[in-house]
Amino acid sequence: MSNIILVGAGLIALSILSSTFAFRFGTPLLLVFLCIGLIAGEDGLGLEFNDAEQAYFIGSLALAVILFDSGFGTRVQTLKRAAAPAFVLATVGVFLTTMFVGVAAHFLFNLPWLYALLMGAIISSTDAAAVFFLLRTGGVKIYKRVRSMLEVESGSNDPMAIFLTILLIEMIITDARGSVVTNFLHGFGMQMGLGLVIGFIGGYLIVEVINRVRLEEALYPILVMSCALCVFGIASYFGGSGFLAIYVAGIVAGNRSMKGSSVLRRYQQGMTWLAQIVMFLVLGLFVTPSEFGAVFVPALLLGLFLIFIGRPLAVMLCLIPFRYDRQTIAFNSWVGLRGAVSILLAILPAVMGVEGADVFINIAFIMVVTSLLVQGWTIKPAAKWLKLIVPSGAGPLERIELELPGSPKHDFLIYRVPENSPLIKDKTTLPRWARPALVVRNGRSIHPEHVEHLDPGDLVYVFTPPEYTPLLDRLFSQLKTPDQSDKEYFGEFLVNADALLIDVAKSYGLQIASQDIPSDVTVSEFMMSELGGQPVAGDRVAVGAIDLVARRVHQGKTITEVGISLLPENRPFAYVRKHQRSKMHLYTKIRDWMSRKS
Repeated sequence: MSNIILVGAGLIALSILSSTFAFRFGTPLLLVFLCIGLIAGEDGLGLEFNDAEQAYFIGSLALAVILFDSGFGTRVQTLKRAAAPAFVLATVGVFLTTMFVGVAAHFLFNLPWLYALLMGAIISSTDAAAVFFLLRTGGVKIYKRVRSMLEVESGSNDPMAIFLTILLIEMIITDARGSVVTNFLHGFGMQMGLGLVIGFIGGYLIVEVINRVRLEEALYPILVMSCALCVFGIASYFGGSGFLAIYVAGIVAGNRSMKGSSVLRRYQQGMTWLAQIVMFLVLGLFVTPSEFGAVFVPALLLGLFLIFIGRPLAVMLCLIPFRYDRQTIAFNSWVGLRGAVSILLAILPAVMGVEGADVFINIAFIMVVTSLLVQGWTIKPAAKWLKLIVPSGAGPLERIELELPGSPKHDFLIYRVPENSPLIKDKTTLPRWARPALVVRNGRSIHPEHVEHLDPGDLVYVFTPPEYTPLLDRLFSQLKTPDQSDKEYFGEFLVNADALLIDVAKSYGLQIASQDIPSDVTVSEFMMSELGGQPVAGDRVAVGAIDLVARRVHQGKTITEVGISLLPENRPFAYVRKHQRSKMHLYTKIRDWMSRKS
């Protein structure tokens, strides 16, 4: 027992310490963990681990933890931004990849058709952890519309790959002669349907339980993870997809108000890292590199086929109906790294007793390593070449979610003032909603009232609602100062500053208590009263579902031009797709939507 503890803890510690090389050189972290497992394994230091059932059990448990955290961190805004194309990629895209790779495997390895399609299903899902680790360590920040699609697809395509793998294995074992289409539709409806339903119910119940019980703060994360694994087990017991259920439960729970959510997120980060390390090490220990020789060349060719033909063709067919630009389609085609899930699924044929199952493990491992080596080191150049990288300096240095008494939704953001920032060159005055709570200069804390101007390198600490974060990014970036054409910053619509507030409220379907606001108060006077005088361009005043924005200020005393900005979570679908609609049609849609909401 002491030897097992020593070896296990030592391998985990070595993996964590080795990750520093990955951060420094941009090496795919999954590759580092797999290599440590290989070095410690049978062909390396001689550690033998050949139990397929234990390897699959440990990998499945770790994957369940990873999927719950992935769903928990997926915002509703992210889903709205990319739900349709991402879920098409996660279902139809996985199916098409299985077909394309299956055809290639049939001819490269001379496998029977069911075996070849099984090989395609095993390798059909992407690895979210590998993709986003490389984006973070490489300093690559891609545009939200592209990142959202990658995030949702990577988190949701594993259940489909697992379903196809199990379906094909069962057909091979039972020597199924019935209709493949019938088996597919029945199994898909059962697993995905039950997974979705149990996931939604489970996520809702997790939040209700957490909000109703009183425990020590450290116990809440443990209870949440235990309940999430119960959802996984219940869905699997009744024949549904436990992986889909726990992912959906994470999405539902992560987007509802829940006690201790900030502590839970920090706890889950550590749990997810541990799950990834353990899963990668176990898979590395399980594989025997000395057996690769017989399949190395055709497996390498199959991996290259997947990278350059199979994945791009599947992505193109899925995204063309959504009319995405070529850059987005090309980047999504390229960022399809294979990872631990593929190796985990390659173990499943051995667990279920498929004849010749070792060939799947060896082929999958070679294809995963090929994907990491070819695509892992080229994500940043590909993003730069396709011009999908957000300019440097746009974004906070650190973002901390706070859980404060009364449950106000605020984030604590830390920005470093760039040397060529408009705040320095143009001496831009910060609006009230962006006023810092603290400024740190040369290691000294300075109260904001004692700061006459910001200097390059200053650390600025700001409390702000989450919906204002993109606006802060504009201020503390190396881009130009937001001007009147920046509609997201200064508002999508103009309103007469001298118009009566009551009339504006009626026009936009907003309900304002008449006893609180005199009927003869103008929009400008109302904003001046709320701001307490001395307004600056960019100041905002919330009124119901909109923000009134000061677009122009005369001599620092009078607001002469006002914009109306819809808060991000209140924007209808018509706004998101505004580039495909005329302004008049958009305006009518928003007016109708706001009237219904009021």
